[in-house]
Amino acid sequence: MNAARPRTLAATAGLIAMTAVWGSTFVLIKDVVGRMRVVDFLAVRFVVAAAVMLMLFARPVWRLEGRQLGRALLLGLVYGSGQLLQTWGLKLIAPSVSGFATGMYVVFTPILAWLLLRERIAGVVWLAVAMATGGLALLSLHGVSVDLGVWLTLASAALYALHIVGLGRWSREADAIGMSAVQVAAIAVVCVLATLPQGPALPPDRAAWAAVLYMALVAGAGAMLMQTWAQAHLPPARAAIVMTTEPVFAAGFAVALGADALSWRMLAGGALVLGAMYLVELAPRRGPALEAEGLHHEV
Repeated sequence: MNAARPRTLAATAGLIAMTAVWGSTFVLIKDVVGRMRVVDFLAVRFVVAAAVMLMLFARPVWRLEGRQLGRALLLGLVYGSGQLLQTWGLKLIAPSVSGFATGMYVVFTPILAWLLLRERIAGVVWLAVAMATGGLALLSLHGVSVDLGVWLTLASAALYALHIVGLGRWSREADAIGMSAVQVAAIAVVCVLATLPQGPALPPDRAAWAAVLYMALVAGAGAMLMQTWAQAHLPPARAAIVMTTEPVFAAGFAVALGADALSWRMLAGGALVLGAMYLVELAPRRGPALEAEGLHHEV
């Protein structure tokens, strides 16, 4: 077995846990942004997350090299812009459609990795991208018109893909904690600036506060920390495919909580997404192409 294989499997498990948390948030966000402005919700969420992370991880942030600090700030600006576009889009479209459009980062990521980094993407990865996209469509789409909300969400997906590619290139295990905290702080700055000139308003009630705190600490700070660490061990295209399990978990939560009924579309879509993940990440690797696709983390 490759000596790096246990770390790769641990990174995959971490990303799956992270996407399970994300899958629980679509309906939650839809409810909250119905009662407060999108920019206020995001600003409060990420200010709380940044304050907690900077207090807990001040030393790892201080130890970052200048170059890594700049990279983390840039990645945070990209991700923060994606958050704004996605949440604005979610206010205009159904959560299921938002889940599909957001999941299109699985298509954008290998394209950007090829265009920006000249990475050679193995054929099996393109097959997995096609499987994951088909699975996302089955899980999420029941007829959709492409309106402003969809375009905003697709733009956010492109920014998330850019973040995945950048994080895959720049993340190091030793810097993961510090880079995570700086990224969340940069996201907070982007979101606070978006509330000007009046500044952010606080959540209107206790239920909204509970949702914001969950989104800040678990789906925000915790997820960013996990993604930054995991992408020190996974190439961008494979990380994006693993992360498409998010709508599978979203559908599972909907069924478990009685908000939706189990259907053949859920089963078939979930099977395609999980099959795509197995194809690139969990199956034994054979052939030089897939091995080459995973080498850039070693240089």
